[in-house]
Amino acid sequence: MTYRPTVATAVPDLTTLTLGVEEEYLLLDPETGENLPVAQRVLDALPGSARDQSRQEFRHSMVEMVTPVTADLAQLRAHLVDLRRSAAEAAAAAGARLVAVGATPMHEPHRTVPDKPRYHAMSRRYGPVAHDPAVCGCHVHVGVPDRELAVQVCNHLRPWLPVVHAIATNSPLHDGRDTGHASWRSMQLERWPSLGPTPYFASAADYDRTVDELTAAGVMLDAAMVYWYARPSASYPTVEIRVGDVCPTVDDAVVVAALLRALVATVVDEARAGVPASPIRDCLVSAAHWRAAHDGLDGELIDLRAGGARPAWALVDELFATVTPALVRHGDLPYVVDQLSRLRREGTGATRQRRILDDTGDLRAVLDHLATWTTAA
Repeated sequence: MTYRPTVATAVPDLTTLTLGVEEEYLLLDPETGENLPVAQRVLDALPGSARDQSRQEFRHSMVEMVTPVTADLAQLRAHLVDLRRSAAEAAAAAGARLVAVGATPMHEPHRTVPDKPRYHAMSRRYGPVAHDPAVCGCHVHVGVPDRELAVQVCNHLRPWLPVVHAIATNSPLHDGRDTGHASWRSMQLERWPSLGPTPYFASAADYDRTVDELTAAGVMLDAAMVYWYARPSASYPTVEIRVGDVCPTVDDAVVVAALLRALVATVVDEARAGVPASPIRDCLVSAAHWRAAHDGLDGELIDLRAGGARPAWALVDELFATVTPALVRHGDLPYVVDQLSRLRREGTGATRQRRILDDTGDLRAVLDHLATWTTAA
């Protein structure tokens, strides 16, 4: 059900915003690289603490791990390291390899859904779309307990999320070849309704009314199927940002989470000060996300504030400058500076995969590296 508080509460202290991260991973055959339908065996093999932080996903070849809520970036990183390693050990016990990659790189022979009424209902409603090869994302929750403010935050995030989208691209491969896109996951997900850039909403009531209308129209089964890139969470007092592919390494994930927390903190201040969100046409926001998914950080991005295409790293630098005060406030600035410098040298996950494929001509070498990156500390 949608999180809709009905009683007035005190103005929340948003000096330090909380964080939580949900990561989805693929389970691959170590020999063929194909997706393996062993998710339930992996979940059953998890130790108790990790099992409590796991989720069954829409594919038998996927698992999801969810960090506890924290306000400390180093603690978030430690949680991700532990969860990835626990999941990788459980995957190995089930004869699979855990890989943090955004889209199915080879092939998925088994595309049935787990035996849950909700998943069967989705399969009936959306047909072949619900049986596309598995894709894996990274969802970042930032604590914003006031829903009215959360809706305004989503409005203010619209011009910046394509930049984060580009940073988190990690799925250039599909069906054994390079797709030409940095995030094939993003292209594949466009087939789903109620997924993509968040529309502009005048208020929380406007948001809720729209979700109710879309549900009544049969576009969604319920409010949990709002798959917009940013949304007030359907279950928690947070803004949930779900624009990025699952990241190849823990540090890639943590720097994305740090930038998003700082961005949310920055736009919270703007919204509270009465600064209106930029009135950007939906078609331009969609175009900016398409360009981010296609180019990643290796080409150009659309500048939704000034207009036109610009080098991707110029917009990353502007995002960094914009959120620097919030990074300082949360104590995250040194870490983010180091990690952005590394990304500038190494490239995104998509860039790194392509580099290995260009050097070796061997897709299995790419998957070997991805598996190593997934659990590296």
